[in-house]
Amino acid sequence: MTPIRAVLVDDHEMVLYGLQAMLTHFPQDVSVVATATSTTDAKTVVADHEPDLVLCDVRIGRGSGIDLVADWHRERPELKVVLLTAYEDEHHVFQALRAGAAGYILKRIDAHELVRHLHRVMEGDVVIDPALAGRVAMSAARINAGEVWPGADRGLTQRESEVLTLLVDGLSNKAIARQLVISDDTVKTHIRGLYRKLEVSDRGSAVAVALREGLCR
Repeated sequence: MTPIRAVLVDDHEMVLYGLQAMLTHFPQDVSVVATATSTTDAKTVVADHEPDLVLCDVRIGRGSGIDLVADWHRERPELKVVLLTAYEDEHHVFQALRAGAAGYILKRIDAHELVRHLHRVMEGDVVIDPALAGRVAMSAARINAGEVWPGADRGLTQRESEVLTLLVDGLSNKAIARQLVISDDTVKTHIRGLYRKLEVSDRGSAVAVALREGLCR
């Protein structure tokens, strides 16, 4: 069996070293062809090495691994991207899957399980860490039962609703980006979207509408 050609992306070099060292015990399964510590470097090494799979964190410095997933899904749909992260929020799982991720795995996973999951991804499965699977299923069931997010009837997406709630809480754009593990530019895009849908032109007016109509959690 030809080893999976993988690129590793994480903004902590020690994590990369540890992951590489761990995967050297499985030379028949995985071959690490390159690593990257920033979103810019990640795009470059993927273009240069054309791997089968990328293992990527959710947050990479000031950048977003989920934004990378979306970019690669659009530009290289054959590329499998698995998020390997410490973030245990099911909202991040849904966001990753919507962006086109083939897996969402927590960093505490052991080496044998990680390799097994990577093979499943290459075979076409979408893998969610067992520690998260139950919560993700319950959230999906609530959505299917019609228990949607505030503002859905105004056309707000779930992410726009989350951003609006954080605006009401008084968070800055940078703080919202950190809280939701997305880039500053993505926050600005969501804010423009909710301004348009709420028919307002500034933050104060958006907050006023949210409080008046109960559009925040």
